[in-house]
Amino acid sequence: MAVYSLSQQAAAIGASGTALWELRTASTDRAAIYELGLSGSFPTTSDVFGIGRPAAIGITPTTPVTWLAEDSGASVGTVQGALAWATGPTVPANFFRRIRVFGTMIVQFAFPRGLAVNVSSSVVVWTITLGTTTTVDLYAAGDE
Repeated sequence: MAVYSLSQQAAAIGASGTALWELRTASTDRAAIYELGLSGSFPTTSDVFGIGRPAAIGITPTTPVTWLAEDSGASVGTVQGALAWATGPTVPANFFRRIRVFGTMIVQFAFPRGLAVNVSSSVVVWTITLGTTTTVDLYAAGDE
């Protein structure tokens, strides 16, 4: 299987209880996420982020970006990252990972056997609590 990755920047986020980033699969392919990372600066508050499967995926992402093949000979990927939607994803019932951050953070989450994302499904980075408007850089690597 080919390895794919994608990085995006969520600029000026400022709302608790919302999706920050969604990795969406197509109706034809499953995916596995092996690594997911976040970095940013939260100088005045303690903020909490989580990674989980939303109860409902986002509807009509406004500017989805397809992840990139790390092998130049691989086929084009079908998984997309989205930062905004006509209707955003809903909150996951449970989270695979949660992290509380204060100050400057660089976080890497590893999923050694791959976090499976079924066809026509997604995984989100969720803003559980956020006290400061900030910018977050995000990336993921996996296969499909």
